[in-house]
Amino acid sequence: MKRTGTLLLLGFILLNTFQCAKRASPTGGSKDSIPPILINASPKMNTTFFDKEEIKLTFDEYITLKNVSKQLIISPPLNSDQYKVYPTTGASKKVTIKLLDTLLENTTYTFNFGEGIVDFNESNPSPYLSYTLSTGATIDSLYIRGRITDAFEQKTNPFISLQLYPVDTAYKDSTIYTKKPLYVSSTLDTTIYRFQNLRAGKYALIALEDVAGNYFFDQSSDKIGYIDRLIELPQDSVIDLRIFKERTNFIWDKPNFINDHHIALAYYGERKDEPFKMVSDVPESFESLVNKSRTTDTLNYWFKGATLDSLKFEIEIQDTLRTKTVFFKDPIEDSLVIKKLTSGSLKLKNKLELESNLPITEVNSDKLIVTNKDTIHIPSFLKIEDNYDRVTVDFEVSPNDVYQIKLLPDALKDFWGQTHDTLVFKTSTKKIEDYGNIYLRVQHQTPYPYIIELLNNKKVVRRYDSPVEGNNYTFELLDSGKYTIRLIEDPNENKQWDTGDYLKKILPEKVIYYWKEIDLRANWDMNETFNTSQNYPDLPESATSSGVLEASDN
Repeated sequence: MKRTGTLLLLGFILLNTFQCAKRASPTGGSKDSIPPILINASPKMNTTFFDKEEIKLTFDEYITLKNVSKQLIISPPLNSDQYKVYPTTGASKKVTIKLLDTLLENTTYTFNFGEGIVDFNESNPSPYLSYTLSTGATIDSLYIRGRITDAFEQKTNPFISLQLYPVDTAYKDSTIYTKKPLYVSSTLDTTIYRFQNLRAGKYALIALEDVAGNYFFDQSSDKIGYIDRLIELPQDSVIDLRIFKERTNFIWDKPNFINDHHIALAYYGERKDEPFKMVSDVPESFESLVNKSRTTDTLNYWFKGATLDSLKFEIEIQDTLRTKTVFFKDPIEDSLVIKKLTSGSLKLKNKLELESNLPITEVNSDKLIVTNKDTIHIPSFLKIEDNYDRVTVDFEVSPNDVYQIKLLPDALKDFWGQTHDTLVFKTSTKKIEDYGNIYLRVQHQTPYPYIIELLNNKKVVRRYDSPVEGNNYTFELLDSGKYTIRLIEDPNENKQWDTGDYLKKILPEKVIYYWKEIDLRANWDMNETFNTSQNYPDLPESATSSGVLEASDN
């Protein structure tokens, strides 16, 4: 009886334990954060005299391929029809590369997967996995590394392609337009690049923001970076590059009829000073005016004084003068429309601007009345801007005030003598305490003049187009917000940033951004020192991007 009771008690305990375990919720354990590990490669890593049609990489867990068409960088490059990568879908422990074409003789190939191989469960990438082989007797071992920066923008886009061209008798500067490079690498999602497994020799190095992904430089879409000398290995190892967008070669579009007094001439690239000429026979009463669209690369040709059915223009296309005829359609009447350009409160350092849909050629400040909140008349005058599409209303602005701007008929007249009805605009100003100030000291060693620009949301709000004595810059009465500062070296003293030109071997003018964003608050004074020598940290020794973690050859 005692033994039977004991057994019954034990059975009850086991049953209860089982039931309790059955009812409990699973804990799930910790999240898998370990990337796939390569455990075997066939042929082995760094194999020589490679003559196979297939490469197999085996991992310790099930993997999938993620965006492998973009992530996989093969150097020297292979066309997409020269190889296939499996699995195309689903999970597997093996990655297979099928070679559909013969590889170059006596050449070291590197297959850099970037972050294209991820585990099946958690999508942990096997970072920058690289596999190397040689079709010859040796594995090339030299390298080049460096950093990519945008020549003008503060932030550099990722996935920059780096390309090396061997300099031999067939190499020309134009090779980058017509021939694929011998070696390629990529920054992937960083700004650091690395070439490895290079052979000794002389090379041309370029960086491309390769929009089409074809390894050719397309001026219309790609940014490019280069250095103005050849690279020689093994002497060169660390090279930084700045990428920039070239100005597109100047191309005219077809002149476009807008109405019987307006023709639009669109273009691409950097416009010439005298880009076209009207060559029709017109009466002496004919007058014309040209201004530029503020939203597109288009010149507006306005005219009056004659009733015509067409106009002929002589334009230069690919260094050849050609005549284009614009035939007129049904006339469309344009009415003069004036709008206030300035939105919100009027900043104390700014002038009120008015925008016109038609070119303004005449102003009469006697027809302008500006009053403040106490209805006191404020001395004021009108000024036409150079592009004829905007008029500045200039008057002394005081803080914490309200203004009414009244334009009587004939205050503004367009090119055809049209005027407007009485126009009334209102604006106001903030208190002094609502603004902040930035006081900047610049420390920059250069033989060139330079420009200082203050930006808010990438828009230039204040600028000095030349250095000031003492290198102290004042930016007062600023709205609260976040600001950045950039310095532009201006060797040609044209008061603007000039981009580069690869074929002409012109590098872009140097741009340096202040290392931090300034968070300005109302009624604050910010004192900043911009030491340009401290803005770019040195390239770290551990810089790794393309192919640093190599495949196991076990």
